[in-house]
Amino acid sequence: MKIATFNINNINRRLPNLLRWLRSAKPDIVCLQELKAADPEFPAQALAEAGYGAIWRGQKTWNGVAILARNAEPVPVRTALPGDRDDHEARYIEAAVSGIVIACLYLPNGNPQPGPKFDYKLDWFKRLRTHAAKFLKQDLPVVLAGDYNVAPTAADIYPTRSWDKDALIQPKSRAAFTSLLEQGWTDAIRTLHPEKPMFTFWDYKRNRWPRDAGLRLDHLLLSPALAHRLIKAGVDRKLRGEDGASDHAPAWIVLR
Repeated sequence: MKIATFNINNINRRLPNLLRWLRSAKPDIVCLQELKAADPEFPAQALAEAGYGAIWRGQKTWNGVAILARNAEPVPVRTALPGDRDDHEARYIEAAVSGIVIACLYLPNGNPQPGPKFDYKLDWFKRLRTHAAKFLKQDLPVVLAGDYNVAPTAADIYPTRSWDKDALIQPKSRAAFTSLLEQGWTDAIRTLHPEKPMFTFWDYKRNRWPRDAGLRLDHLLLSPALAHRLIKAGVDRKLRGEDGASDHAPAWIVLR
């Protein structure tokens, strides 16, 4: 079973790129972030014609998350992260697919920091940890996949000082990610590739893609009930170099 996460950065604008990748990579499950489309604008028909059932929670202009399943229909579980009834941003969706719970998430960016947006990021992380702990208590097979907007360590960003004040690499952001792992989650990409950069994001600015000046922001975390099934993991970097590409590339895992 191949499971991927991909910040698509506007699903309708990047739909040709997405469909080409689905045809070539053939992932069984895909978590998408940054749809940048309201619910009625989601290209469900085009994805169905490509062989993928889908559930989604859109949002006009910003955010938006979706779960795709190859030759299957994801069974919706929830469309929001618990813990704050006043949070209406489309950043979390959860479904059951082929006996696995798939949580697709798009963590807040947090910039500028310090400030309310960074506080929101840390609070969202806290809510995620609370919800994730329930999965572990029930010993469920779960994948927490998405754009976490955190480069967890210095190994997850190219050598630079230009991001030092950015929310993506702040000590509190990294500590929040570490504290999630310490619950018992396995960082699949880093587990199988402990030495390689495995970047998933290259900003459009300052020629960062040609320079391979990237960050690893997109992660697939596995619960203990799934971690022993992990056999492969990678990043489809080529997609980032296509015309009209997202600034992210898909990260993926294969479970036996």
